[in-house]
Amino acid sequence: RQQKWKSPISTQAKMPPCDFVPEKYTSYPYKRIQKIREQNIAPSLRTYYKKPLLLHQGHMQWLFDYEGRRYLDLFAGIVTVGVGHCHPKVTMATQKQLARLWHTTNIYLHPSIHEYAEKLTSLLPDPLKVVYLTNSGTEANDLAMFMARLYTRNFDMISLRGAYHGGSASTLGLTSIGLYKHGVASGFGCSTTMLPDVFRGPWGGSRCRDSPVQTVRKCSCSEGVCHANNQYIEQLKDTLSTLMPKTIAGFIAEPIQGVNGAVQYPRNFLKEAFRLVRERGGVCISDEVQTGFGRTGSHFWGFQTHGVVPDIVTLAKAIGNGFPMAAVITTKEIASSLNQNLHFNTFGGSPLACVVGSAVLDVIKEDNLQKNSEDVGTYMLLELAKLRDKFEIVGDVRGKGLMIGVEMVTDKDSRHPLPPEEMSQIWEDCKDMGVLIGKGGLYGQTFRIKPPMCITKKDVDFAVEVFHTALQRHVEKTA
Repeated sequence: RQQKWKSPISTQAKMPPCDFVPEKYTSYPYKRIQKIREQNIAPSLRTYYKKPLLLHQGHMQWLFDYEGRRYLDLFAGIVTVGVGHCHPKVTMATQKQLARLWHTTNIYLHPSIHEYAEKLTSLLPDPLKVVYLTNSGTEANDLAMFMARLYTRNFDMISLRGAYHGGSASTLGLTSIGLYKHGVASGFGCSTTMLPDVFRGPWGGSRCRDSPVQTVRKCSCSEGVCHANNQYIEQLKDTLSTLMPKTIAGFIAEPIQGVNGAVQYPRNFLKEAFRLVRERGGVCISDEVQTGFGRTGSHFWGFQTHGVVPDIVTLAKAIGNGFPMAAVITTKEIASSLNQNLHFNTFGGSPLACVVGSAVLDVIKEDNLQKNSEDVGTYMLLELAKLRDKFEIVGDVRGKGLMIGVEMVTDKDSRHPLPPEEMSQIWEDCKDMGVLIGKGGLYGQTFRIKPPMCITKKDVDFAVEVFHTALQRHVEKTA
């Protein structure tokens, strides 16, 4: 039976019940796991918690450690487990295909890639109807950049500061977070422009973004006019005029920035940015690695919330619910640019990956997870906004659907980031009370809440109460 455990922190929050009973843990003892980690696993793969979690099993929105403790997973393996850990339908489809055929190669036909390609592209607007399957988001963005350059015959790419688009030598030029930069040459031909962050940036107000919760900054804009958006577009124009040649290859953006802490732009920013880029001969790429597959609630794809149709869309993470797969979707014309020479991916579009991807799409529809993201996500945003109003250190609550960021500050006037050691303590306290959340932002100052899309309002009540307790403990400790 599942082991009963008591939180080491006194809290009134009661974890919602769960009928699932995990298997008994029978692998290596904790200390041996730690020793192997230190000796045989690359040290760059950090664990972050003071006492790293040793997880054993997962079921929907729940994770279980080696001692049987249960945790509400609000980070979903870094926004990857979209439909729930070990969802029965996805698991069953995977097991069935495992016994039939794992891998062939793209030089042969097999049904699952064709069935999946048709199903996936049917969810995107014309002319985005051609898919190239890869294994990771970095691979997908690398290929999207490659396609943009081949198709346009131009070289220069532009991205937003604060963006994360991958960790390869090429995509590090598009990634614009200092923590990921290494002291080697990378990303030649890539430039960045000012991030239109309406909370932390120089301009922003209380009407800018497409979210149930706006910033507490004052706004003098009249209906239909966003001065902040105009200023950030001027910054983009300046970047195009000073750093870029007359013609460019493309522009890439996340509809909501993920690693940087669910940063949202003014409503019309991407629409105007796409127009400016296309005037220079560039293509527009929407990085949907974190925002796709219904996570934003109101729409299936993040770019739809901005009223734009990109030229290339990149997908990963939730596409396989944790199975390593990704995709680039584009037009026939842009995809044909690869035909001039050979371009091949050994594992992309394997029979196994395509069956997993297809099952994930079925579950999103059958379990009504896009609607759940909208309903539960909006509820959570509004509940977290109450904590922002109560605690001086909660500077901003933002997001859409189940793509949520809570930015922590020393005080609301200065907006200085809450120091890392204080962030870590709140984070650890939440974990000790049974709630797992992520961290992000340029200074590690933002809590990232992006759970499996199957969570309930009762789960939210528990999580918000736990977060409230952690904040109250912080206030008492620092008083």
